[in-house]
Amino acid sequence: MEPGMGIVVEHVSKSFGKEKVLKDVSLVIPPGRICGVAGNNGSGKTVLMKCICGFMRPDGGRIFVNGVQVGKECDFPDGLGVMIETPGFLPHMSGYRNLKILAALKGRIGKNEIVETLRRVGLNPAMKKPVAKYSLGMRQRLGIAQAIMEEPGVLILDEPFNGLDKSGVEQMRELLLELKKQGKAMLLASHNAQDMETLCDEVHEMEGSWK
Repeated sequence: MEPGMGIVVEHVSKSFGKEKVLKDVSLVIPPGRICGVAGNNGSGKTVLMKCICGFMRPDGGRIFVNGVQVGKECDFPDGLGVMIETPGFLPHMSGYRNLKILAALKGRIGKNEIVETLRRVGLNPAMKKPVAKYSLGMRQRLGIAQAIMEEPGVLILDEPFNGLDKSGVEQMRELLLELKKQGKAMLLASHNAQDMETLCDEVHEMEGSWK
């Protein structure tokens, strides 16, 4: 098929030694859709996400993000927001300072956008507390903030609700549904069946093989 906007994965395979983690994976996520991937640890969810981002190279197949082939036409896709595994931040700095440093790498957004994004995820932009003293839930909120702050068209979110209490989960679900309405294409991994049922247009179960 002709790759367009969003995510297109075509017949992707990935092995580590004799262990085949991804086998002939094909997937299309157009704008305004949320696709979920579920499965036990080691089933390949994070490996698939890292391949889409360009952090790992698949052994076979092709991956396109917004019509650009990952690993051939780009190393890391433009217009992609990512939260994979535990987000890494400078622990001695505040959340705002961390996002300011990250934003400066591309220079696309300034203070106003960073402040607004922190508010959207339920963090106080003026809080001086260093990230080292954040709770796990606060770190997750900051991780979501860094993924969405530059208004990417495509989002990759690996277990974004870890460490959030019930009200925090509800708040973040509402945020993702709002982003979906804005036309974002999203790939979401979660162990929580309720997350999948509430948010996803389709869910793929990964149990060592692609279904």
